[in-house]
Amino acid sequence: MNVEFINPFLESLNNVLGTMASLELKAGKPRLKKDEKAQGDVSGLIGMVGPQTKGSLSITFEGTLALEIMQRMLGERPTEINEEVTDMVGEITNMVTGGAKNILGDKGYDFDMATPVVVSGMGHTISHKSDGPKILIPFGSEYGNANIEICFDK
Repeated sequence: MNVEFINPFLESLNNVLGTMASLELKAGKPRLKKDEKAQGDVSGLIGMVGPQTKGSLSITFEGTLALEIMQRMLGERPTEINEEVTDMVGEITNMVTGGAKNILGDKGYDFDMATPVVVSGMGHTISHKSDGPKILIPFGSEYGNANIEICFDK
C-alpha cells in the first residue's frame, strides 16, 4: 500500500486528538495484520468508496486511553466504556477520516465516507470489506495504546 495514502490518516489522527483532547500519540512501526481480532477495547470502523479505490479504516483504543480522551474532550470520565464513550470513538473515527479525505483530495484521491460503526468489548473483531492487505499502525501514550488499521483494494 502506498505510504502517500497512509500518512494522511496518521496525520489526521494526531491532528484530531491534539486539537480536541490536547493529546499526542506516538506512532510505532506499521505491520501487516493477518486476523480480524481488535487489539483494544473499543473500535470505530468506517468504509470509504471512490473512483480509484475502496476500503476502510478502523481506530481501536484501549479502554484507559478512551476514558482519558473522554475526560479531556468532555470534562467527564466514566468508569467504563459506555454509550457516550462509543459515540465519542465514532465521532473521532469520522473526524480522522474526514481530515484524511481532505488531504487525499488535494492529491487527486476522492472518496465518499460511510457512517462509522463502533464495536466494543474484549476480543471483538473488525471486518474490513476490502480485498487489500490490512496495515496496522500502533500508537502509544502514557494513558494506553491505540491502533489504526487501513485496508484498501489497491
